[in-house]
Amino acid sequence: MFEKLKKSLAECPVVKMGDYQYFVHPLTDGVPYMEPELLREVLDAMKAIGNFDCDYIVAPEAMGIPLAVPLSLELGIPYNVIRKRQYNLPGEVNIAQCTGYSKKDMYINGIKKGDRVVIVDDVLSTGGTMHAIIDAMKNTIGADIVDVIVVLEKTKRKAEIERELGVKIKTLIKIEMVDGRPVCTD
Repeated sequence: MFEKLKKSLAECPVVKMGDYQYFVHPLTDGVPYMEPELLREVLDAMKAIGNFDCDYIVAPEAMGIPLAVPLSLELGIPYNVIRKRQYNLPGEVNIAQCTGYSKKDMYINGIKKGDRVVIVDDVLSTGGTMHAIIDAMKNTIGADIVDVIVVLEKTKRKAEIERELGVKIKTLIKIEMVDGRPVCTD
């Protein structure tokens, strides 16, 4: 299972950002390029484990977009991107994203109270992005979170993050950095 994903992780470069070990991968960075077969493997797995009985597929910019767009096309569900740019549209919600290597403001537009959303993303690491999104969806907007699906689980804190957020996060594959390399641990 996940042969293409595991092979691509084994071959990807790793760079340091401060003390943070950052692997450079098509799913997490769009670099150097995304093989269609790898994307197909990931999308099929997300559809198999996900509950897509929702109004919107929601994804943070940037690397949630290549997941949300084909899921939207295949499932016939509109997608919504949480952007890093402020548009000042009516009802825009500002969230503070804090990850292991950056702090940024992000903006939610077009989601309203009672909307049923599925959140998709590339990596769960520190939980900073997911915390900001889920907190805003639940507590500021009042949206109903149907499901959360993330491709790569790069944390030993998943259960703690789920308790903090009050949601279950489905991941396709667990990885750890071992001797500076991403290693699959499932």
